[in-house]
Amino acid sequence: MPKVFTTQRPPVRGTNHMISSGHYLASAAGYKILENGGNAVDAGVAAGIVLGITLPHWVSFGGVAPIMIYSSESKEISTISGVGKWPELASIEYFKSNSKNGIPSTIEKAVTPAACDSWLTAIENFGTMSFEEVVGPSLEICNKGFVIQGTLAHFLPDMEITPELSTLLMKNGELLKEGEILKQKQLGKTFSRLIDIERQYKNEGRVKAIRKTRDYFYKGEIAKEIDEFFKKNGGLLSKFDLENFSVEIEKPEIGTYKEYTIATCGAWCQGPIFIEVLNLLENTDLKNMEHNSANYIHTIVEAIKLSFSDRHFYLGDPKFVNVPLKGMLSKEYAKERSKLINKHSAFTEMPHPGNPFKYQEEQNPDFILSETPQPSKNPHEGDTSYVAVVDKWGNAFSATPSDAYNNYIPELGLSISGRGSQSWMDPIHPSSIEPNKRPRLTPNPAMVFKNNKPFLILGTPGLDVQIQAMTQLFLNIIEFGMNPQEAIESPRFASYSFPLTSMINNYEPGVLSCENDIKENVINNLSNLGHKIKLWDQKSYLAGGLCAIQINNDLKTLTAGADPRRDAYAIGR
Repeated sequence: MPKVFTTQRPPVRGTNHMISSGHYLASAAGYKILENGGNAVDAGVAAGIVLGITLPHWVSFGGVAPIMIYSSESKEISTISGVGKWPELASIEYFKSNSKNGIPSTIEKAVTPAACDSWLTAIENFGTMSFEEVVGPSLEICNKGFVIQGTLAHFLPDMEITPELSTLLMKNGELLKEGEILKQKQLGKTFSRLIDIERQYKNEGRVKAIRKTRDYFYKGEIAKEIDEFFKKNGGLLSKFDLENFSVEIEKPEIGTYKEYTIATCGAWCQGPIFIEVLNLLENTDLKNMEHNSANYIHTIVEAIKLSFSDRHFYLGDPKFVNVPLKGMLSKEYAKERSKLINKHSAFTEMPHPGNPFKYQEEQNPDFILSETPQPSKNPHEGDTSYVAVVDKWGNAFSATPSDAYNNYIPELGLSISGRGSQSWMDPIHPSSIEPNKRPRLTPNPAMVFKNNKPFLILGTPGLDVQIQAMTQLFLNIIEFGMNPQEAIESPRFASYSFPLTSMINNYEPGVLSCENDIKENVINNLSNLGHKIKLWDQKSYLAGGLCAIQINNDLKTLTAGADPRRDAYAIGR
C-alpha cells in the first residue's frame, strides 16, 4: 500500500485561483482582489502590504520586498529587486570612527526603504488595478484594527518598546496583549495620503497616477518627513538617498533539477544558492533513501554547507562585486563540489569555498577575508513573511517582504529597513558596507517550472533557514510525491555551520538543528556522523513558515499549502 501522509491541515485545492501567505487576513485580502477580477500581481501586492500590518514584528511597508512574477501572456519571468541601498554617507570608515564595535547601530543600519517602490512597480508594470484598489484592505485593517494573536502575541512581551513604538503598542501604560485590537491609524493616514495623490492624477491614466504616488513617497512630502526623522535621530538616510533610489526589474537566475527549471532572484540575495544546493543533490539517489533518514538528512545538510560557504565568499550586490554565478550554477562545478560530501562524516567547520571562476573562464581572485567568524550560541530569530498567488489566467506571483520594527516613525506609522545589519566591515567581503550598495538579502522568492509552465510557487521566512526549508519542500514534492501541505508539515532540519546573516560575525560550526519529531534513531545516527544536534520543538517557528502553490497543468488544478509553524493560511477556489 502507498504511504499515507497525515497533516495538521488539509491542502487547499481549486481550479480557478489560489493564494497562500503568511497571515490569514493577507490571504483573505488577496483572495478578495482575485474575486473582484484582479490578477495575481494585484492580489499579491494587496496581500503583501497587509502582511506589514498584521505581522508588523516581521514586515514593513518601509522595508524590503523582493518579487518574482510570471506572465502567462508573454511567457516571461521577471524579478523586482526590492532591497534598499546604503545611504551616500555610509562607509566602513564612518562606522569604524563612530561606532564602538564597528557594526552599525539601530538607526545607522537603515537603508533606503524599498518595499513601497517594489509594490508600486509591480502593479504599475504587471498589474491591472490602482494603488487605491490594492491597498484598500490594508487601509481598512489599519483603521478598524485586527485581533492580536499567533506569533505577534508571542513576541510582543519580549520586544524592546522604544518611546516611538509605545505610541502604537501600549494602551494606558500597558503593552497590548493577545485578544486585544491593534489599530495603526498613522499608517492608515500614510496610505490615505498616497491614495489622494493617485486620485489627483487619475485622469492621466493608471500608470501615470501610480508613478506620481511613488514620487510622493520618495521625492515628495513623505520623503521630507523621513529625512527629518533621520536628521533628528542621528541616522544617515537622507532625502537625497530617497530621491535617487529605485528598484529594478531584472531577469531571474535560472537553473535545472532533472526535468524541472528553477527561477530565483539575483546575487543581491541568497536566491541563487537554492539552485546550487539542488545542483549538488541532483545526481544523488535521494528517492531511494528513506525520507528523513540519517543518510538523507546528512547528504542534504552537507550540500547546504558547501553551498553556503560559496554564499559567504561570493554573493553580493553584482553592481559592486564580480559574482561568479555562471560558474557557481554550472553542473560541472556541482559535480566537483559534490565529491567533497563524505557519507561517513560531517563537516565540523564551514568548508572552504570552491573555485567557480574556472568554470566561466576567469581567474580566481586571490583574496582572504579578514574577519573570521567566531562560534556563537546566540538564538536564531527570523523576521520576514511570504505570499504566493496564481490567478485564473495562469499568471504567478511570489514575494518575500520583510523588516521588523526598526527605525519606527510614529507620524508615518511605518518602520524603515534596517537591512544594513547584514553587511560586513571587511572591505574585501562581497557584502561589505559601501555607499549605494545593496546588502545581500536573505528573502528570496522562487518559482519552479515543468515543460515551460509554472509548476510550483514557493518561499518562506526564516533568515538562513529559508533556502534549507525550500530545498526540503521541493524534494518532498519532486522526489517523494507529497502534496504541498504534506511537504510543508514534514519534519525539518537546518544547519548553522556558516556565518549567520542576522549576526554576521557569528556561526555555529557543525550544528544541526532538528525538529523533535524526527525519529530518535535518526538523531543518534546523525550525531555519530559528527553533527552537533540541537533539538527544536515540533513544528518550530525557527524552521520557517513555508507557503506554496502547486499547479497541475494536465488536470488544470491548483493545490496550496501553508505552514502551521507560523500564521500562514491558503485560500482558493
